Amino acid sequence: MMEVTSKLTSGCITSAESVLITQQSHEELCKVLNANKASTSSKKLVVVSVSPQSRASLAARFKLTPLDTAKKLTGFLKNLGVHYVFDTTFSRNFSLLESQREFVQRFRKQAEDKKALPVLAAACPGWICYAEKTHGTFIIPYISTTRSPQQIMGSLVKDYFAKQQCLTPDQIYHVTVMPCYDKKLEASRPDFFVQEHQTREVDCVITTGEVLKLLDQEGVSLPEVHPVPLDSMFGNLLEEQLSGHSGGGSGGYLEHTFKYAAKELFGIPVKELHYKTLKNKDFQEVTLEKDGQTLLHFALAYGFRNIQNFVQKLKRGKLPYHYVEVMACPSGCLNGGGQIRAEGESGKDLFHHVERLYEMVHPEDPEMNKAIRDLYDQWLGGPTSEQAQKHLHTQYHAVEKASTGFSIKW
Repeated sequence: MMEVTSKLTSGCITSAESVLITQQSHEELCKVLNANKASTSSKKLVVVSVSPQSRASLAARFKLTPLDTAKKLTGFLKNLGVHYVFDTTFSRNFSLLESQREFVQRFRKQAEDKKALPVLAAACPGWICYAEKTHGTFIIPYISTTRSPQQIMGSLVKDYFAKQQCLTPDQIYHVTVMPCYDKKLEASRPDFFVQEHQTREVDCVITTGEVLKLLDQEGVSLPEVHPVPLDSMFGNLLEEQLSGHSGGGSGGYLEHTFKYAAKELFGIPVKELHYKTLKNKDFQEVTLEKDGQTLLHFALAYGFRNIQNFVQKLKRGKLPYHYVEVMACPSGCLNGGGQIRAEGESGKDLFHHVERLYEMVHPEDPEMNKAIRDLYDQWLGGPTSEQAQKHLHTQYHAVEKASTGFSIKW
């Protein structure tokens, strides 16, 4: 895995994208924190949202449990001057709920819209970059419009939370900790810029590896930090609980959508999915069958070789799936290019360790989360409102290929 995965995932990143990546780093966070200490009048409220994949990677490096890692990382960040630390598992609830609803709507429309299916998951910015640049107008209609957890968190922090704090969005500096360099490009998309206040919904993305650099820079060992509970947007502190989502280290999009669709479309409850591995472990499929008929056919495709294969099949009209969970990195987000690399053990052993830690947290059902239900009503005015569309969905744009004297094929 290359250190900056954008060079791989986007085919070739542009010079403008290179600048965007360098503008977002742990040094930028330090500049804002130092400016806050130096000024009494123009302070920013600093909010950090941490992904569960990054937390698992840090837990593996420091031989801690996920909960201890969350609390010690919160303590470390608050000692630096960060005001609030959230867990992006909360925003993933919205992303999963919107993804499964969107799939069911499109499944029901397939007779009148040939491009309603398959639905291609959109939480991976490396895949989105590749799709927009390489396949443009052909592939875009198939891509789910549901925002990633990072960008739903951006909307939550700069809209709902800002109003709670009686602040404008530009008075908050929002940082996310992610397993992936391409998340920096995602945060920089014009679609996620608040024009009225001239601010991004996510101001800065730092990778898990950059958190390690920040710890080293401060001369701090995470196990020695005094633990502090994570914050909640509802005024209480998350003292002794961490929740997650079942269905793998990339967020469980396939599993949650499959179970919901089986029940919603066919009245069939599915408790456990049975995956069939195809060419390799990064290309698996799941089917729902009844009386010899295939009702649902889903797949996950991780890594660019598998992505290229399914895109070519789609172009030839020979892709049999209703839904594909797509991730640019082999093994998905837990193996993202921004994660902490192996030292003294094989990369494979480290990945399995991180995977075990990721799965240690208690899985929750997004549909049973009362706080999410309340927010749909209080913040968005219901799941199908214009506000829900604005804050929980996005759009994609075909990127014209630059005219060069050579051709790069991935």
